[in-house]
Amino acid sequence: MTLGTTLCAGEKGQKVAELEPQTEQALRRDLVRFGRWLARLGYTPGTSGNLSVRLDGDRVLVTPTGVSKCLLKAAEMAIVDLDGNQLSGPLHVTSEITMHLAIYHHRRDVRAVIHAHPFTATAFACTGRSLDEFLCQEAVMTLGRVPLAKYATTGTSEVAASLVPLIPGHNAILMANHGAVSYGKTLLDAFQKMETLEHLAQISLVASQLGSVQALRQDQIEKLQLAQARYLQNA
Repeated sequence: MTLGTTLCAGEKGQKVAELEPQTEQALRRDLVRFGRWLARLGYTPGTSGNLSVRLDGDRVLVTPTGVSKCLLKAAEMAIVDLDGNQLSGPLHVTSEITMHLAIYHHRRDVRAVIHAHPFTATAFACTGRSLDEFLCQEAVMTLGRVPLAKYATTGTSEVAASLVPLIPGHNAILMANHGAVSYGKTLLDAFQKMETLEHLAQISLVASQLGSVQALRQDQIEKLQLAQARYLQNA
């Protein structure tokens, strides 16, 4: 079973990159791959950002702390249990592991989590603004409303606590004065949601600069939600 395909950002001559079957070694390679894509998009400057994927019922494979996402190696990944205890890995697990674990605890359907600092979306988070207004159909069909979690000090349990009330009803969350987190059934799914989040933030920014923003009406939103439900049913 393959996870799907996506356009590989920044890799000339390689139009489509297909993900590997979900073995642990393949998932390690996919963490490396998606880390590089996030870095090429400018979503993880320096050593910021972190990625994880659920291995089984009680273990999570996650990126280490203090490593550029451009330079990740498959062997460097850490394995933790759902209490955050590091079970293996040559480097310390990311200090933001509690964020990932909170999402896995509260969303049993989630298999992958990505935390990043996409430029425009992070600017929204730094100005106290959520992305909860539907300006285009894509927002309804692919991501839904993106709320803003209250401020929390990075690397502490405050971060997980700020996210918990928002996790069940959303697939991406802005984090005040920090960045964003997205999650889904696969790493590809989580990655595409992060990419879409930044795209929608850019649309919102430019639309507000142009003036006369025209958000979708409630009846239009409801029709799109019905279309989305039909699509998911037939997928």
